[in-house]
This record gives sequence, structure tokens and C-alpha cells, in this order.
Amino acid sequence: DSAGKGFQLCCSLVALSFTGAIGLTFLMLGCALDDYGVYWPLFVLIFHAISPIPHFIAKRVTYDSDATSSACRELAYFFTTGIVVSAFGFPVVLARVAVIKWGACGLVLAGNAVIFLTIQGFFLVFGRGDDFSWEQW
Repeated sequence: DSAGKGFQLCCSLVALSFTGAIGLTFLMLGCALDDYGVYWPLFVLIFHAISPIPHFIAKRVTYDSDATSSACRELAYFFTTGIVVSAFGFPVVLARVAVIKWGACGLVLAGNAVIFLTIQGFFLVFGRGDDFSWEQW
């Protein structure tokens, strides 16, 4: 039944790509609309790019996958949480000091929510240890 799994993973990948594009559209609208026109919120892309790194490091370092918790995995959760909170706090700080408008902040926050849910969905779909996993990509 590997053809069914392959089709299901293909549909999941298309859905994740679509939601990621929606999140990036929100982010771009928060920067490029005529009322806003400031591109400082694009720096949240750095947070989006580095958010999976602690998980990858913990996955590589942690040898015992049967353990429910380990210090390395908990530290990775801590760093990932800090990165995600920083990504949501950055546009709020920019809006608070009047670098961007609050409408742009709302669009960037909506984009952040969609993009981080897409990243989490990617790990839920492709993070399983079966034949079709993100490790083969």
C-alpha cells in the first residue's frame, strides 16, 4: 500500500506548500501595501528559517528515541519557543515604536501564525520514522 502512502504524502506536501504561500502572502502584504510600505517586518523570515534548527540538532544528538524526554530535547523545545515568541514579538515592538503601522503588524502576526503552523505540520507529517520521512529529502 505504498502507492496510497505516496499519494497521501504528496497531497500533504501540496497542502503545506499552499499554507506556506498564504503565510508569506500575509507577510508580504504587511510590507508592501501602499499604506504600510516599510520592509522591516521581513526580518521575521530569519526567525522562520532558524526555528527548526534546535529540533534538528536535538534529533541528531539524542540517541535514545524511546525516551519520552531528554535534557537535549527539552533544551531544543526551550530554544524553539524563544525563537517563535521572538518572531511574534518583533512586529509588535516595531509597531510600538512606530516603525510600522499596527495594520502591518496584524498582517505579519497572521502570517507568522500560518507559517509556524505550516512548519509544525511539516514535522507532524514528515517527522515519523517510517519509510517516507523528511530525512530522505
